[in-house]
Amino acid sequence: MSRTESLSAEGASPSADVPSVRVWDPVVRLFHWTVMTGCVLNLFILDEGKYWHRMTGYVVAGAIVVRLIWGFAGTPYARFTQFFPTPRKVRDHIEALLQGRDERTLGHSPLGSVMMITLMALLAAVCLTGWMTTIDAFWGEKWLETLHGLIGNMIMVLAFVHAASALVESWRHGENLVWSMVPGRKRL
Repeated sequence: MSRTESLSAEGASPSADVPSVRVWDPVVRLFHWTVMTGCVLNLFILDEGKYWHRMTGYVVAGAIVVRLIWGFAGTPYARFTQFFPTPRKVRDHIEALLQGRDERTLGHSPLGSVMMITLMALLAAVCLTGWMTTIDAFWGEKWLETLHGLIGNMIMVLAFVHAASALVESWRHGENLVWSMVPGRKRL
């Protein structure tokens, strides 16, 4: 069995004999797992509008600010310039997917980039609307609470699509993408 076949059979976790490269630095990984934990807590566990729901939202808001700064000053794969999804890149990626010839990428694929930017924008919007519900000017405004809940539900749906896509792409490319977000390494 070749190393590539062995890698596919083992679920594509980089091992000592398979060359790998650090793609996801600690800031990106901490952002990812902080946001994931915050979303799970606020969508499924914590009571809406209560103290810990708000505190979790503030932590996620802080993580977004750090990630935005890191998108300009961080390591190469963390920078927005590395993965910004131009319309042409997205179109070419969709065409390649439909023809079954899309290539594996070390960083974000164009569609993965669209998902990441969309989720970050929705996370910022849910943090903003959540904060707005706590200030006097918007206290008790039902439309704002409804919008906050709607954005939260959109995040939940897209997070499930994101997770399912990571699993499908892991299978298609013979690489455990979910695990790569733990040590930050992917095979070369």
